[in-house]
Amino acid sequence: MGVVIFGMLRAAFGNIPQTVRSAMPKPKKKEKRYMSNGKDVAKEGVTFNDIFMFMLAVPLVLLWVAFAGYVIWHGLQDSAVLQQIEAYTTLIAILGGPALLILKDALDVWKQEQAEKTAFYKIKAQSVIDYNNQAQAQAQMIEAKQQVHEHGLQNAKGGKK
Repeated sequence: MGVVIFGMLRAAFGNIPQTVRSAMPKPKKKEKRYMSNGKDVAKEGVTFNDIFMFMLAVPLVLLWVAFAGYVIWHGLQDSAVLQQIEAYTTLIAILGGPALLILKDALDVWKQEQAEKTAFYKIKAQSVIDYNNQAQAQAQMIEAKQQVHEHGLQNAKGGKK
């Protein structure tokens, strides 16, 4: 099947002059994206942690927040909820323990990423400063050598007269 398609394409585009072929736009290569740790994003794929977060952790946190909001809202509307408030707070605490740990871990990961970005920008800023210092020193050195050379030429002209 592929040979037939290739043959048809070759027959269709075989009589196009070479200059036209070279003028045709070439497809651009996709630019690879990299994570902060330098790994290729395309090669990462779905990990166990991704599945864990989306199948268990995210619904648990959302359930905890929704149930706590429901209890507060319903407690303001119905006085019967206030009679059983201990049971509701116990349930909120049971759901809240793992949810708080998950939130803490997510914030720790975010803080780590921010620290990596900050360290990267510090290194980048220092390299720009070093580059500018070296460029300025080189320009001063070139100017000093040019002045010495011009001074030497003036002395040579002055000595010949």
